[in-house]
Amino acid sequence: MARVVSLYRHPIKGLTPEHRDSLTVHPDGRVAGDRVLAFRFADAAEPEHRDGVDHWPKAKGLALQDFPGLAALHTRYDDETRRIRIEHAGATLVEADLDPQGRRDLADALSEFVLATPEGRRLRRPGRLPLVLVGDGQTPRFHDRARGYVSVHVRGSVRALGEALGMGIDDRRFRSNIVIDDAAAWQELAWTGEVCIGDLTFQTAGPIVRCLATHANPDTGVRDAKVLTTLTGALAQQEPTLGRLLLPGWTPSDDGSTPGGGVIHVGDEVRAHLA
Repeated sequence: MARVVSLYRHPIKGLTPEHRDSLTVHPDGRVAGDRVLAFRFADAAEPEHRDGVDHWPKAKGLALQDFPGLAALHTRYDDETRRIRIEHAGATLVEADLDPQGRRDLADALSEFVLATPEGRRLRRPGRLPLVLVGDGQTPRFHDRARGYVSVHVRGSVRALGEALGMGIDDRRFRSNIVIDDAAAWQELAWTGEVCIGDLTFQTAGPIVRCLATHANPDTGVRDAKVLTTLTGALAQQEPTLGRLLLPGWTPSDDGSTPGGGVIHVGDEVRAHLA
């Protein structure tokens, strides 16, 4: 039986994931504590509006696809105190609260770090500095899509990709919320209809088409794996795809049904229909 083997959330858009024993999924599909903060360019510190929903395109802030060196940072976020510590090479780069001065200190430290990387020239483009740390630290809102989704992939798919590349590939490259094992490689791409994870029911949405963020080593920040061209070349995909998006379904109740959501745990069984 397929089961959940790893759970992740990413408190700050584009920065390191946090490994969790459980995740709380809101009825709208967003994960509690996931993408609750983001470093935005100076000219993009306010959201765009898409279909009546706030939307923050990743191209207008720090993101791994353009700044792979971010993967070398280790980030810790304390939900209760709303305090962030960012480390590099075992040393603390910055530690601060989310008050105005703390936000400036965090943005200044990230700017200094990125400017010293090979991609630093991109941050010097007009309209990008000073960086602005946005978000209240509680509300998940800085996703790639206007609507929140839970992202999932099968570990066997990553193993198959690693075999094609001739190297070990870490699950963290794909920034999924849920990693599943004991399922066939690429099985997630064949799911249809409902997917049950533990006590929660989801509806399948689209597959995840990958970007250059997956080329960055999650420990060093070096682009050391040609993931995209391997998916479309050796693995013969039309688009570089790995993983699946899910939305909570509706849960039966005494009043008929209520929006889904709830808690997922490491070890939960996964049941899905295959196309």
